[in-house]
Amino acid sequence: MLEVNEIFGPTIQGEGKRVGNPSVFVRFGKCNMQCSGFEVEYETPSGIKKYSCDSYYASDSAFKDSWDSYESSKPLIEKINLILPKYKVDIVITGGEPLLYWNDVEFQKFLHFYISHDYEITIETNASINIELTHEWQKKILFSMSVKLSNSGEVLSKRINKDTLKKIINFNKESYLKFVVSKDSIKKANEEIDYILEDLPPCDVYIMPLGDTAELIDNNSLEVIEFAIQKGYKYSDRLHIRVWNNKRGV
Repeated sequence: MLEVNEIFGPTIQGEGKRVGNPSVFVRFGKCNMQCSGFEVEYETPSGIKKYSCDSYYASDSAFKDSWDSYESSKPLIEKINLILPKYKVDIVITGGEPLLYWNDVEFQKFLHFYISHDYEITIETNASINIELTHEWQKKILFSMSVKLSNSGEVLSKRINKDTLKKIINFNKESYLKFVVSKDSIKKANEEIDYILEDLPPCDVYIMPLGDTAELIDNNSLEVIEFAIQKGYKYSDRLHIRVWNNKRGV
């Protein structure tokens, strides 16, 4: 069963390697992490206050009643195709954590459909889940691996899976790592990123400022840029937040 929180676009990719590209987003429900350390406060439909990341409505199963369920990939593809423009856009698979569906046959059919029709596919993932990459066409998927640091509030053993990181980087050469950092967590982030990169094959590393509003992004961006320059990493802004302040569906 494929559980989808929302489908929206065309819009632009707001972060990472394909920032600015016209894109359609497919946001899957469910996540294996809570990331309360990101301190985005929200209220569940039953009135419980919690803290999580800025996509809590997809990661928290308390919102499950608002998700759409698909037993087959065909109606999901049909729904996405209704909003696709005449020109080719990127298809961005995000969440929640979409790799929770990796072993679902219908999820693979869904991915293969768009790869076979020459769409660029990005999967936004925390890369903590064990997966197998067995098909040649899967090499065309761009994995945007947003690996969580301790500022997420998650324990090390849950958020870092070096076997999966190595597997993806070796199989998908354009895939990359990205880390969310605040100006107050740079020292700790530096140590943690150095540890994560140990023994990994070479790949692009992007550093992004923490924040779910334009104001918070502004507050963190200068120090994060300086950190990226110091380390030789690439800086990624979060353009969608600067423009829309984390408004959904744009």
